[in-house]
Amino acid sequence: MIDREQIVRIVSDYLSTGETFLVEVAIHPGNRILVELDSAQGVCIDECVALSRHIESQVDRDLEDYELEVGSTGLTSPLKVMRQWENCIDSELSVLLTNGMKETGRLITVAPEAIKLEVVRMVKPEGAKRKKPETQELTIVMADIKQAVRII
Repeated sequence: MIDREQIVRIVSDYLSTGETFLVEVAIHPGNRILVELDSAQGVCIDECVALSRHIESQVDRDLEDYELEVGSTGLTSPLKVMRQWENCIDSELSVLLTNGMKETGRLITVAPEAIKLEVVRMVKPEGAKRKKPETQELTIVMADIKQAVRII
């Protein structure tokens, strides 16, 4: 079976000088290799083709046959690595928490341990008849996040 760490090394070395970065390498049954990339400016097809050719030049098909797919994460794909989070600062996110709650707001800051979202809550001021929107900052610990996606 193809070694995932070998593919990660090949891809990381290839991408080390550019803005494009590795999000995920998955090896599925039948040696189906899936490589996902991302970049603040987006990933073009030419980058995917060039990386695919580079991987193929480094991994010998005669030793072990494989299927290779190199692509960009979708705009609405879940955030997986810190650089994706950093690229989403000032963007609207939908964050699903491990307790099943969902928070939607603008990403203000991100750190390895937590994020800060600016959310709008409907709050009823004392003495008022109706609720009014109020902007609040919400800190969410990364361990409490099940999934987060950018809202387009």
